[in-house]
Amino acid sequence: MAHDDEQGQHERLFTLPEANRLIPQLNSRLISIQQAKAVLARTKEDTEKASAQAEYGGGSTVGHLYIAALQQVSANLQAIQELGILVKDLDLGLCDFPHLRDGRIVYLCWKFGEQEVLWWHETTAGYKDRCPIEGQA
Repeated sequence: MAHDDEQGQHERLFTLPEANRLIPQLNSRLISIQQAKAVLARTKEDTEKASAQAEYGGGSTVGHLYIAALQQVSANLQAIQELGILVKDLDLGLCDFPHLRDGRIVYLCWKFGEQEVLWWHETTAGYKDRCPIEGQA
């Protein structure tokens, strides 16, 4: 777990090797989230119709799938966040790892599909402002 006493109120800090070791788990969790989001997209219309007809006793054969998919997204997102990783964009699979660089906190930046963490940016910047890591661990 994070040692908040030495980091003040900041989140867990990651070294580059620590962040890279979490990529396989991140990949797995993001794939699970994407699969669940596909189920949500497929069942949304039917679930909304059932909801609109609820006062007339309407139901849905896909309601349980919709609920299970919501739970799958939530559980995987929570597991990522509990690691101390910040999810910035779920559709892109964009994640930031708080990191100490030159005495200040920055974010190591990783996007789903990348084999390793190759980028960083200031905490006040975002994905479009990310800079390459020049062999720094």
